[in-house]
Amino acid sequence: MNLDDLPTVEFAFPGPLRDQLVAAILSGAKTTTSGLVLEYERENEPLPEIGQQSAVVDSDGRRIAVIELTEVRAIRLADVDLQHALDEGEGETSVAEWRAGHERFWHSAEMREELGEPDFTVDDDTQVLAQRFRLVHTA
Repeated sequence: MNLDDLPTVEFAFPGPLRDQLVAAILSGAKTTTSGLVLEYERENEPLPEIGQQSAVVDSDGRRIAVIELTEVRAIRLADVDLQHALDEGEGETSVAEWRAGHERFWHSAEMREELGEPDFTVDDDTQVLAQRFRLVHTA
């Protein structure tokens, strides 16, 4: 499998959080992820589709694995369920813990800069892209 032929997927920003998330993917602990639908809208990108394969990028920009989407749901932030939160593989044991961690990320200076909105905040009605994937290849 040639990883260079696939679109890339990045988890968080380069650094310790991305390293943690990539390690969780490689170990099989992480099988879901969450993003903001707003990110796709701002970039005029279509939402990912079931069956789509992407090369996972590490903090050094290397393509190190391939994941395949098995489920894609656009849902309200308030509707994220416990199984999705647990399957993110970040150690949270409740939806409240999962939400607190994601709000810290989405409200971070890096994310607000990425979105071009210095005061960006999420609420219960914020649309989240909840994705489930499987690891299909490691480099």
